[in-house]
Amino acid sequence: MDNSKKQTGEEAASSASKVLRDESASREERSAAGSALSQREHGRASRETGETAASRASQVLRDDHASREEKSAAGSALAQKK
Repeated sequence: MDNSKKQTGEEAASSASKVLRDESASREERSAAGSALSQREHGRASRETGETAASRASQVLRDDHASREEKSAAGSALAQKK
């Protein structure tokens, strides 16, 4: 069992927050951002990215039209997938 303590950093969390507030963000982009933010430490055990969120994050990273913030949030979420 991998006991890594990866969590979303401050910069990635800020990017994820911007994505969630962006009305034009796609479902995949919002999913990746939400996953990244859910892994920000708030006095509880860190969470891992699930299969669905990881798949959506991967789609965002391959999307030529995704913004820097969207890709940052997606990358953070994907980095926390076991």
